[in-house]
Amino acid sequence: MSEVKKPVFSAGDFVVYPAHGVGRITGIETQSVAGMTLEVFVIAFEQDKMTLRVPTSKVKTGGLRPLASGEVVDDALKTLTGKARIKRVMWSRRAQEYEAKINSGDLISIAEVVRDLHRASDQPEQSYSERQLYESALDRMAREVAAIEQVDRDAAVRKLSETLAKKAA
Repeated sequence: MSEVKKPVFSAGDFVVYPAHGVGRITGIETQSVAGMTLEVFVIAFEQDKMTLRVPTSKVKTGGLRPLASGEVVDDALKTLTGKARIKRVMWSRRAQEYEAKINSGDLISIAEVVRDLHRASDQPEQSYSERQLYESALDRMAREVAAIEQVDRDAAVRKLSETLAKKAA
């Protein structure tokens, strides 16, 4: 007989869903889908004005995770100060890789995208698609840092921008 596991998260917890970033669990509901009864986490993503329902049994496979630890945030900030590693492949291929890193939900991978696509004021302009990916990665990272440090998104963006500026100095 299989043991019924209790949900790892509870209402009010902030969580990270790989494809959407930081959300807050607003509740745990029981729903009937295709004749089966499922227990689901109801997750609200305020920035996207979206609600997602994730079956509690699919937490691991769906990639739902708690906010990163302080140690992971420190590593991500260290990543931002590193040297950009830009592969010498076609932009379309790099763009796909960046998109995959952003949607992985891994804070370090997202930090790598921010680092690689960041442009200092003395560097050439980014293309539209580079700018879009950079903004997406910066936003995803800032929202998680903001939730962890309990500050607003703008304060988190300032912190990340200051960290990126240290790289240039």
